[in-house]
Amino acid sequence: MNWKSLLNNQRLGDSRTDYDTVSYRSAFQRDFDRIIFSSAFRRMQDKTQVFPVPESDFVHNRLTHSLEVAMVGRSLGNLAGDFILNKEPELKEDFTMNIFGDIVAAAALAHDLGNPPFGHNGEDAIGDFFSKNNFIKSDFELTNSQWKDFTKYEGNAAGFRILVNHHPDENNSGMRLTYATLATFAKYPRPAFINKEEIIEPDKKRTSAKKFSFFSSESKLFAQTAQQTGLATLSKDNTVFARHPLAFLVEAADNICYRIIDLEDGYKLGYLSIKEIEDLLIPLMMRSSNAETTLIKYKAIKDNGEKVGYLRALSINILIGETKLVFENNYEQIMSGQFDTELTDIIKSVDVLEGPIKKANIFLYQRKPVIEIELAGYEVIYGLLEKFMQIHLNPDHMLSKKLLRIMPTQFHSKESDSNYCKLMRIVDFIARMTDGYALNLYRRLSGQSLPTV
Repeated sequence: MNWKSLLNNQRLGDSRTDYDTVSYRSAFQRDFDRIIFSSAFRRMQDKTQVFPVPESDFVHNRLTHSLEVAMVGRSLGNLAGDFILNKEPELKEDFTMNIFGDIVAAAALAHDLGNPPFGHNGEDAIGDFFSKNNFIKSDFELTNSQWKDFTKYEGNAAGFRILVNHHPDENNSGMRLTYATLATFAKYPRPAFINKEEIIEPDKKRTSAKKFSFFSSESKLFAQTAQQTGLATLSKDNTVFARHPLAFLVEAADNICYRIIDLEDGYKLGYLSIKEIEDLLIPLMMRSSNAETTLIKYKAIKDNGEKVGYLRALSINILIGETKLVFENNYEQIMSGQFDTELTDIIKSVDVLEGPIKKANIFLYQRKPVIEIELAGYEVIYGLLEKFMQIHLNPDHMLSKKLLRIMPTQFHSKESDSNYCKLMRIVDFIARMTDGYALNLYRRLSGQSLPTV
């Protein structure tokens, strides 16, 4: 892979070459702006990150988490860009360090766009609904690939779908982002259904093989993105690709943020004491180059909330530096497509990050309010699918026709739609809801509450 292709600033669905000639804003900064002004991004303010948002305090939601991941990603991208330009100085004629940071920031900002209401529990509910109603596959004549899109429903693929098509104005290029940003967004550049005989080399140990980044409906658009950015091909049928090198930085930024910032939320909600936070994060702080001076400054802080914020900031900064070194040390393998491991799995402080900090994260995820939201969220999404799928499973029934009337027209089927597309539109409708809207709609449709007139 080479950077002149990997940094392709041409936009999907736009063949103009003079589109981004304005000097004050790069093509990739425009990508960032398009995402942040999108309705899909705004909806994340009512999507739970981990904890339910209480009335008495503030914890992170998907929107604030995404903003923070984007900022950490920008720092990582800038550091990587500086390294790359010094290693390949001929690139300095066309690119600056900030270009790399802008791409990572834009992709990181979008990384959770496709998450359905209630996160992974929403994904599980969608997958389980189709798995338990497997007659749909034969009745709707779906291929193995199409069926797996539903039974293994994946928010990453839903995010790519949002970015590239299916907007109310029928703009099939979606937000018209650059190929570089779209490729960097895809942490799992493969479809749900893989023909194992087509894989060039075994990929069981590849991090990018854990999930998938596009549905079969977007396979051609992703293949176009991969071709335009020169991603290395990992399958004979050109459906599986190596990650864009900057995708590793998006993943690392996400890992750093949720590992550390979830602890801060846990403290604010009273699940972790200041002593527990100190036991978790001071070992990280003491690995900085000026640890003793930093410790003196920390001890001078009187307010416990400020102490937690100080430790959070220092910890993130240390992890950014360690991640940068891992990227640099594995650069050649990353560029060849052979490296496929989470950067944060091999940083110097992995013993702390994946040891006591991970255990604390798991402890927080097992708190009663978190589990209650997970259980309720599953029931809500499964229940909504049961109802709205009747539009296609039992189209002549009076209730199906009424359900169609309350569904936004952008999700209505068109005459040209395949059976797969018809089903996916229903899933799109439900998966793009906010937590609050999904819960309220479920209550109204199940008779638990009535709308006001």
